[in-house]
Amino acid sequence: MGGNLHDSSQSIPLEPGQRIPVVVHAPDPISREGVISQLRQHPVVDLVEEADAPKEGVALLLADSPDPASLTWLRRVVRQSSLRPVLVVSQIREADILDVFELGVGAIVWRHEATSQRLLRAVRAAHRGQGELPSDLLGRLISQVGSLRTVAVRPSGVQPSGLSPRETDVLRLAADGLGTAEIAVKLSYSERTVKNIMQGLTTRLALRNRTHAVAYALREGYIS
Repeated sequence: MGGNLHDSSQSIPLEPGQRIPVVVHAPDPISREGVISQLRQHPVVDLVEEADAPKEGVALLLADSPDPASLTWLRRVVRQSSLRPVLVVSQIREADILDVFELGVGAIVWRHEATSQRLLRAVRAAHRGQGELPSDLLGRLISQVGSLRTVAVRPSGVQPSGLSPRETDVLRLAADGLGTAEIAVKLSYSERTVKNIMQGLTTRLALRNRTHAVAYALREGYIS
């Protein structure tokens, strides 16, 4: 089972009757139908075509790896809609790791782990703007970010105001894979306080989600 940067999505119920619109994109139509078949098992998922996608929902990209064509599609989705991306891939090259996270991808599933329940968990996490990452990929992110700190470029719109001690503490624990409830216990905060801290810093620094916030804090040297 992969690691995560959030509480289990199954502990975050949707509103009664609410469904999550999901667009599935894949270069291989057979693989696409396979994922659609798995997602169709869950009543909470509303499978839609890209042309009919509403302003809020999830875009699931299935590929062997985030190749240029896949990343181009992903950039277009991020820029032209409010769909939150999920990646289902066999591998991610080191050169693509930061690009993927800075495009707002917070939920990633390895293809060999892409069971029906695993896909649902990633979709629900992305819909909430949270993160769901394989633990081995999180380790690679931390390693790569550490080597790039000296040449890092701040996200668009970010001011050099830094992070407060409370924000740093929350992000450090999030980078260790703790969810909101666990962070609250560790820091003796309420869960609402932890959520407000995370929401405040992502809004102020123009970051897309919790995973992007952790990547930013690692890259800038605020946490290690």
